[in-house]
Amino acid sequence: MRNKENIDFIYKQNLEESIIEYLAREKNLELRHAMDIYYRSRLAKQIEQGTYGIENMDYKYLAQDLIENEPELFSKLN
Repeated sequence: MRNKENIDFIYKQNLEESIIEYLAREKNLELRHAMDIYYRSRLAKQIEQGTYGIENMDYKYLAQDLIENEPELFSKLN
């Protein structure tokens, strides 16, 4: 079981990295701003908790979902 936990942890880390990089590119943000947005999002909590198996979805879909459903996170940057 320990190996599966490690694999799940690494998979989630890679997913989070991909989402953050995608957000930075799509919204023309510095990586640190994209990280801030991601880690304050409901999406980050859902991925961490494994809610509804959301961590198994494509990172681009998840990032677009964050952009569309949590726009208030982007307005707080200014």
